[in-house]
Amino acid sequence: SCEADVCPCLCRGENYDSLCLRPAEEEEGYARPVFECNALCQCGESCQNRVVQRGLQCRLEVFKTEKKGWGLRALEPLAKGRFVCEYAGEVLGFNEARRRIQAQTAEDSNYLIVVREHLHSGRIMETFVDPTYVGNVGRFLNHSCEPNLFMVPVRVDSMVPKLALFAAADISPGEELSYDYSGRFHNVPIMHREQEPVEEENRLRKPCYCGSRTCASFLPWDSSLFST
Repeated sequence: SCEADVCPCLCRGENYDSLCLRPAEEEEGYARPVFECNALCQCGESCQNRVVQRGLQCRLEVFKTEKKGWGLRALEPLAKGRFVCEYAGEVLGFNEARRRIQAQTAEDSNYLIVVREHLHSGRIMETFVDPTYVGNVGRFLNHSCEPNLFMVPVRVDSMVPKLALFAAADISPGEELSYDYSGRFHNVPIMHREQEPVEEENRLRKPCYCGSRTCASFLPWDSSLFST
């Protein structure tokens, strides 16, 4: 396993503890980047800093939900912080992402995810992932306004991140898995004013059926992809 004081991937601290993601400092409102060991490292495949790159390691099941179409649930206990799966798909540029988003209809079941990383320098890195044509089991995950997963960009052999989903709490067998499509930082609560619907925007948005206490009534969307 890599030593934190030697491996450049761990120079800002270790990422995992017993294969579970270390908690972020929520009071700071940001998370440090996660770099896993890669082809340039001297460690082997058993290194504790190689988690997401190993792929799916837990038993999951695709099932039919009552209102939300297909869903995904756990078939075994998942500890808080455990890596569950990647949200995989085509990595798009902004123009192609905007074209596809504008062409979507209410009947489309897959969700084009937009992840924005705000760097210390003020620069914003954007990643657009569409699982419609190329994807994995992550495409069956539904949105929830009170999700039990959260998304973290994890880099391995490229600066293009893998969108990794981790357990936000201990998850029981049979429990449906969900995440917030808006990509909120570690699922911290959204202020009420941020959830207030805008009538013009809501014409284009899909309804949310998560049934949570804080349900915003509509799925998140990125208005910048509709601007001209």
